Amino acid sequence: MGELTNTADVVIIGGGIVGASTAFHLAEQGQKNVVLCERDLLAQASTGLCVGGIRQQFSHPANILLSQEVVRLFERFEEEFGVDIQFRQAGYIFLAQHSDTWEDVKTSVQIQHKYGVPVELLPPEEIKSRWAYLEVNDLEGGTFCPEDGYADPYLVTMAFANAARRLGVHIREQTHVTAISVEHGRIRGVSTTQGPISAPIIVNTAGAWGGEIARMAGLKIPVKPYRRQVFATKAFDLIPRPVPMVIDLDSLFYFRGEDPCIILGMSDREETSSFNTHVDRAFLERVIEAAVYRAPVLEKAEILRGWGGLYAITPDENPIIGVIPEIEGFLCAVGFSGHGFQHGPAVGRILAELICKGQTDFDLTPFAHDRFGKIRGKSERRAI
Repeated sequence: MGELTNTADVVIIGGGIVGASTAFHLAEQGQKNVVLCERDLLAQASTGLCVGGIRQQFSHPANILLSQEVVRLFERFEEEFGVDIQFRQAGYIFLAQHSDTWEDVKTSVQIQHKYGVPVELLPPEEIKSRWAYLEVNDLEGGTFCPEDGYADPYLVTMAFANAARRLGVHIREQTHVTAISVEHGRIRGVSTTQGPISAPIIVNTAGAWGGEIARMAGLKIPVKPYRRQVFATKAFDLIPRPVPMVIDLDSLFYFRGEDPCIILGMSDREETSSFNTHVDRAFLERVIEAAVYRAPVLEKAEILRGWGGLYAITPDENPIIGVIPEIEGFLCAVGFSGHGFQHGPAVGRILAELICKGQTDFDLTPFAHDRFGKIRGKSERRAI
């Protein structure tokens, strides 16, 4: 636990990748009187439980731009932070079974090419020739970007957090924020299980708990938690390395390599909003069925373990990022809908600019908190 202090210039609520990145970038830009409060331990909730993917294959330009910044950062991360985050540019493959999905994919690729993403459109036979373990007979086609890949979420978050500490940020783990003080439309501070902290600025980076934190300030933002279950096999060498992230857009099944095993999962369209993170055996059977269908060799794999994490979902599956003008001094970066790890490093920079400079070079219009019902036809279509 960091040194106790009862005053701060900025309080960050949430110690995942977004909060840790924000803390580091604030300190780097000269804002040293920063306190980060985490209810548990750093990178133990959604960040630490995610599969660590990073890809540029989005349909919305804003998401592409965020990913491009993070890919470039991850490529030089060890040089800048002295930490090997195990960034493996094994690529991302998106597979389309249905014709309407395929048409949508091709439209997205046009957008990606406009922004310089080196993504390929592949017919089924080309997919089979490159990744012989995949079943392709039902596919219209797929895409592949060799710059995409995955990294270790815990190592990335701790690298940011440790760098922030060295720059003077106070990080309080196992410190639960219990109330937010607002007077005359302005932030005054927070109450925590370790005592009150007076501060004029609060940054809500609480992930799946982002809606609850906003309610403490008297705000209602449309962010809901949803369980996502992930499974890991025992050591499995029947798929040649490196194993890209493979995503079936129609079944929502995915898998990737994680030496010496394979990580696999699937989004559940039937899941209801909750904070439930228990592993469901019946759902595992559905995942196995999808896995064996798409990559028949996985029938020989044995499941070693499984875990549940939480996505923070918004109605259009894009995050809410920026200043909330209804309350002076309140900022949010929540609702990433599964993209918090891959966008968090860039979002931390953006938030720090807003706080330290009063503006940012990144257009946050697509992520405005009051966009819902106003922006039509511009949400993210590659939001798995």
